[in-house]
Amino acid sequence: MQWNNIKHQSWFKFLVNFMGILVIIPLTPFVCRFIPPLLVGNFNFDFILALVISILVVRFFIWILRPFIIPFFILIGAFLVYKQVNGTYTVKTILQDYKNLTVQNWYVKEQKEADLLNKSPHLFENIQSRTARIVKSKISTTDPVVRNFALKHSLEYFADYKAKYGPLVRYFSLFKYINNNFKYVPDPLRDEYYATAKETIQNGLGGDCDDHSILMASCMESIGAKCRLVVVEGHMYPELYIGDKKDFLIAQQAIIQLFSNYRIQGIFYHENNGEYWINLDYTARYPGGPYMNDNVKLVIDI
Repeated sequence: MQWNNIKHQSWFKFLVNFMGILVIIPLTPFVCRFIPPLLVGNFNFDFILALVISILVVRFFIWILRPFIIPFFILIGAFLVYKQVNGTYTVKTILQDYKNLTVQNWYVKEQKEADLLNKSPHLFENIQSRTARIVKSKISTTDPVVRNFALKHSLEYFADYKAKYGPLVRYFSLFKYINNNFKYVPDPLRDEYYATAKETIQNGLGGDCDDHSILMASCMESIGAKCRLVVVEGHMYPELYIGDKKDFLIAQQAIIQLFSNYRIQGIFYHENNGEYWINLDYTARYPGGPYMNDNVKLVIDI
């Protein structure tokens, strides 16, 4: 009889530990969503911390609810099944989170601009000054149409990651909506037209590269971001200010996680005096996507 009791206890302990592991697996990436990025070098310790917290939580419940542990695990299982059915936290989501959270030392394409602000004076003669003046006059951050559009679509995607990445989630959501819906329409030959953000919104998000740049910068700035416009040979694109090297590493982690369904070729950026700016061009499917070219003619600060 005593041997049977010992055997029964062993099987029960094995079953409880096995079910605990099954709970820890989906719980870890879920907990990680609410932990701010903890970067040491290029290593993401927030994932390790989430794993430790998940283990401690499960062990605590096993200890305190031991007489009811099987019903507890059944309840947790039912909750996860419910999340799977309604599509808010699926098996695919869990696997993708694990994949993204364990990415280390991501390859980054660096586009230095150390000499960008020290170009020859002829680059900032009349035509450049005129272009900058006209474009800046088209930037509108307080127009209600622009503000309401930006606010609405900053909430379109990635809501589950707001606690982890803060305002970046809003900026990247807005970027995704604009770039998924923008339709390129060229200006007439020999007649360059710069549309305001309000015009571009009202015409259904159609326009050329400068219209997209003005729209993106206006919308981003209206929800608190900082942008600038870069004019290169035959093209204009917007850039988003990220901050210092630490801020850039956090943004890089966010991009890898939030845009994991795209083939990320590297994070393209400009860096000058420790300030990092990433590409938001309409040709980029994710923030920090490849530049069309880097033959810079003019930088327009907003």
